[in-house]
Amino acid sequence: MSVVAEIRELRKTPKGERRKNKDNKAGHLFLLPWTVGLFGITLFPMAASLYLAFTDYNLLQSPNWIGLDNITRMIGDDRLHNSIQVTFTYVFVGVPIQLVVSLAIAMLLDRGMRALPFYRSVFYLPSMLGASVAIAVLWRQIFGHSGLINQVLAMVGIEGRGWVSSPDTALATLIILHVWTFGAPMVIFLAGLRQIPDMYYEAASIDGASRFKQFFTITIPLLTPIIFFNLVLQLIGAFQNFTQAFVVSGGTGGPADSTLFYTLYLYQQGFNRFDMGYASAMAWLLVLIISAITVVNFWLSKYWVHYDD
Repeated sequence: MSVVAEIRELRKTPKGERRKNKDNKAGHLFLLPWTVGLFGITLFPMAASLYLAFTDYNLLQSPNWIGLDNITRMIGDDRLHNSIQVTFTYVFVGVPIQLVVSLAIAMLLDRGMRALPFYRSVFYLPSMLGASVAIAVLWRQIFGHSGLINQVLAMVGIEGRGWVSSPDTALATLIILHVWTFGAPMVIFLAGLRQIPDMYYEAASIDGASRFKQFFTITIPLLTPIIFFNLVLQLIGAFQNFTQAFVVSGGTGGPADSTLFYTLYLYQQGFNRFDMGYASAMAWLLVLIISAITVVNFWLSKYWVHYDD
């Protein structure tokens, strides 16, 4: 009799049934915190938000069903349209630059330098601190009219400006901050680079391929699953960024709404004006936007992402 058959026979006995029930109870017990969190922190709030999206609700009175009025209001909301434009600019400029920088740093660290764990930790540090209030405050000071950037420019005879107080450059400072938090994708890229066999590069070198050609014919194709993974994660995360714009602009999205992220405008509607119904509708619009872009990314991936199989 095989081992599997013996285990099945054992489970058929009363003792085996008791052990099976005991194991099931233990498994359910360990799953209980996750289940409570799933329903209490995720699914129930999402369902409540979906209901509130079709109501007029100000936190003080009972929700009043208004149907599609919030959606109609979004169509004619110029500040909403501007926040979408600002957010799209931030995401589709900042994320590609961040991925390029993180891949470049990962390739530099992959060359086998000494004290690699130390440098890897140092480069990862910005990802841990970039979303903090302290870094956002520091960033506002660095790019302020009398900040570090203008002091450096003054040393070479260039007159600076208030980078965070000018509508032309305020968003760019936030994009630079986003690029600076390259640590997380860098670590993932580094892990992917370590998985590429050296024999591919050795064979290419024997054939006379330059480093430049090796990069585009070996490194990039074999890294496409990692690039795709980082791309999806960073796009989703960038659409949800809030702290930097809130702190740098003082919660206003200024100057002239140039840093009015979608999440910041949603916050203003929900917690400044207490228009929770409209804020809930905006939240679901953001969910749809992120979902649509993610679906498009997965559909396009079949044309440029190469897997081993």
